[in-house]
Amino acid sequence: MTQLFKPELVCPAGTPASLRTAVEAGADAVYCGFQGPTNARNFPGLNFTRDEMITAVDWAHQRGAKVLSAINSFPTAGRTQIWKDAIDDAVSIGVDAAIIADIGMADYMHKSHPDHRMHLSVQAGASSPEAINFYCERFDIKRVVLPRILTVAEIKKVHDEIPCEIEAFVFGNIGMMAEGRCALTNYVTGLSTNMDGVCSPANFVNYEEDENLNLTTRLGEFAIDCISCNENAGYPTICKGRYNTVHKQEYYAFEEPISLNLTALLPDLMKAGVTALKIEGRQRSRAYVRSVVSEFRGAVDAYSEGKYPDISNLLALTEGQKETQGAFRSKTWR
Repeated sequence: MTQLFKPELVCPAGTPASLRTAVEAGADAVYCGFQGPTNARNFPGLNFTRDEMITAVDWAHQRGAKVLSAINSFPTAGRTQIWKDAIDDAVSIGVDAAIIADIGMADYMHKSHPDHRMHLSVQAGASSPEAINFYCERFDIKRVVLPRILTVAEIKKVHDEIPCEIEAFVFGNIGMMAEGRCALTNYVTGLSTNMDGVCSPANFVNYEEDENLNLTTRLGEFAIDCISCNENAGYPTICKGRYNTVHKQEYYAFEEPISLNLTALLPDLMKAGVTALKIEGRQRSRAYVRSVVSEFRGAVDAYSEGKYPDISNLLALTEGQKETQGAFRSKTWR
């Protein structure tokens, strides 16, 4: 196996402690968000205050790691100043790039901070060269995070027709619909994944155990799933619920609990021109972050040196211990 270009390893940091863990495990860059609705992981106990972000950026830079600020949700009328303040804070603190989803906020950042690096969030849903080139020409986007709907061959075609860097997800949760633009949680909780930054808020989640130790998971008043005592219970989201059975078999109406794992495709992604490999999981524990980042650090280093790494350990860290290559291998995945 020949040596390959070594892409940047971009890793999740839901808390300052997770950020330190990711960097110590080998992350080249970490992505994190401010507390509040400006990022798509707006959960209690997660994210950074302004002071925490200042400390985190300084700490990471001292160790040669980059910090990317996720400002990747969509403001509504009357609330845009919150997002503008987050952009201003990110720039003044000195993050290495801001990850922007909303086209209006991209315009604001380009006009207010033209010299600061901006990445286009996967939430923007730009998957064609035409869409990406528009953002590059209009807002000087330096990197695009591609939606998880493209095969490796399609990524290569996109790479050859755009002027900016490409970042691709390689591990973690797979967003349904148009990369997270899902309205299902709104119907149950009244809170939006895209505008409030929160899907299936924890205060709406309930678990009910019966006398046989079977577990019913609920989101608000709606039963999402019934899990037997020998099954692992995932976090109850509408998109990953079982609402009925078909021929007495488990049936997931929208999406099966399964994790994206592209470790085996890393050489193909490197050859396709992917600049950065992204791991999902800002809601995950420090132990999870340490394990996943360490495994990918070893795999990326090995592939770039022309070696074949052992990639078997990651299966235990996937959701439900199930993994998929999604659409990256072919379009046959449901």
